Amino acid sequence: MNVKNEVPRNLRPSPWFWLLIPLAFFLFQAVVVTLSGSPLPYSDFKRLLYAGKISEATITDESISGTLKPDALDKVLPKQWLEQLKCSPEHGCPFTTVRVTDPVLVEQLEASGVRFVGIAKSEWLPTLLSWVVPILLFFWLWTALAKKSGMSSGWLFDIGKSKARIYVASTTGVTFNDVAGIDEAKDELMEVVAFLQNPERYRRLGGKIPKGVLIVGAPGTGKTLLAKAVAGEAGVPFFSISGSEFVEMFVGVGAARVRDLFKQAQEKAPCIIFIDELDALGRARGVAGIAGGGYNEQEQTLNQLLVEMDGFDTNKGVIILAATNRPEILDPALLRPGRFDRHIALDRPDLKGREKILAVHAKQVRLSADVDLAVIAARTAGFAGADLANLINEAALLAGRRCKSQVEMDDVDEAIDRIVAGLQKKTRVMNKIEKETVAYHEAGHALIAEFREHADHVAKISIIPRGISALGYTQQLPTEDRYLLKKTELLDRLDVFLGGRVAEELVFGDVSTGAQNDLQLATDMAWHMVTQYGMSERLGLATFEQVPATLIYPPSISNKKNYSERTAQTIDAEIATLLGESHERVKATLIKKRDVLDALAQALLDKETVDRTTLHALLKKDAA
Repeated sequence: MNVKNEVPRNLRPSPWFWLLIPLAFFLFQAVVVTLSGSPLPYSDFKRLLYAGKISEATITDESISGTLKPDALDKVLPKQWLEQLKCSPEHGCPFTTVRVTDPVLVEQLEASGVRFVGIAKSEWLPTLLSWVVPILLFFWLWTALAKKSGMSSGWLFDIGKSKARIYVASTTGVTFNDVAGIDEAKDELMEVVAFLQNPERYRRLGGKIPKGVLIVGAPGTGKTLLAKAVAGEAGVPFFSISGSEFVEMFVGVGAARVRDLFKQAQEKAPCIIFIDELDALGRARGVAGIAGGGYNEQEQTLNQLLVEMDGFDTNKGVIILAATNRPEILDPALLRPGRFDRHIALDRPDLKGREKILAVHAKQVRLSADVDLAVIAARTAGFAGADLANLINEAALLAGRRCKSQVEMDDVDEAIDRIVAGLQKKTRVMNKIEKETVAYHEAGHALIAEFREHADHVAKISIIPRGISALGYTQQLPTEDRYLLKKTELLDRLDVFLGGRVAEELVFGDVSTGAQNDLQLATDMAWHMVTQYGMSERLGLATFEQVPATLIYPPSISNKKNYSERTAQTIDAEIATLLGESHERVKATLIKKRDVLDALAQALLDKETVDRTTLHALLKKDAA
């Protein structure tokens, strides 16, 4: 990939760099202040003067320097000072001593016949050498580091420049062939690609391409990948920048970078500007910053972006793409027609979409013949595109760790378990009672799932500890993607949540803390059934839950309830009723199927993991 003007996010020298700067100043000043020549105590200087050994002297306000007569110095100076003197036949023995207050010095010099001169002290030269030169050296070093890191002109000159990375022509390395599972979004963006490739098709009809396209979706759904695919298909320059790179601590820098970005884009038109994580830049004004909606740097940068989007013509071929996973906090001014005209929502892929995504990522991996992508897609409900890519990579790493030549299905199964349930805790040892409790708990979940008509079938049961707190898990295999659930289906799923807790209660006559997550999920489901889905006969068709925020309207900051305390008591009673009735249904089923419950728990204690085949054999034996 050929990348032009690629700039790092921040140039951040090590803290040791800032500590060494003042130390270098002090050392440099010490070197400059220290004069050349051998230091000489003033008392020895006076003895040399009385002995007539001073040849000439130069006197300043702070020091006395000159030369000594080399003959018979050993009779006046100590041996250690004689060794430090650097004498020569041509220039004698140079010396330097610090001047002290001595009113009779001039008289003594004249009496000894010493030729001496006085020099006025120069202030500017030492200052220049000790301060200006180190400062210039510091900025030269900074500029050199900045250029080496990718900044064209250094820190001072590029602070207001855009940090967008420019991918020239179709060098993003991504096309629509690399994007799967989001066909509707690809069809929407194909219109943008067609405009950039053949703009006259639309101009002759008077049509205008949308100025901006906002891609919304959960993390990992392929927002950034889709934007790069658009640039790769169109074959135009692609400006990529994160929203956080606009906002700096210096006032006006963000706005300057916005202006510079759009200036570069218009010079290279047709092109695409892609702003990733738009919420860092486009947060609603009056929400970000200080209370009361103060005017801050982020708002100034956003205002400049709005002005720039209004100020350019799409017929020039500049298209703005942006991505965010938090559309509810964006400023409404960004979302109006004329700015981000088109909104594309990316959802998590369905069953067929997951299979297509797996096929794209599996091209780069050597798969065994036993690997069935359709089965993997069915077991990965709720996975985003990034999750599926990570799944294939984890399976390849596991196969490599086991020295295999191909990725097999058991490697994929292990990778799914690691992603869903967490890393296997081989060192976590449970005592006999805990292990039996977990076995009966998971067996309860599995049997209720199998004996409920509308519940998903069980794919695997395990009592191997994984993750932080999971001591076991029951993995269900959805047969299809569901978008609407009836009350009977929700009640069956509610029973599955309580299956583990009721099994413990039935077998041991006691309950443990292991059902905490199950109870939370069951309570949440019952709450939604009563307050949001209108599935309570006592409350009727009314809903009592806050409406979720939409793309256009931000969430309400008010937590005020829109119902009375009496209604709240009724809601609590209805939730308790749903949970209580579910508890009784599950208890009746497990009492009836106690033999199968014991057999399945014993199989888990023996093997630690029970697959679909073993479970089906136990159920068939019970039916016979």
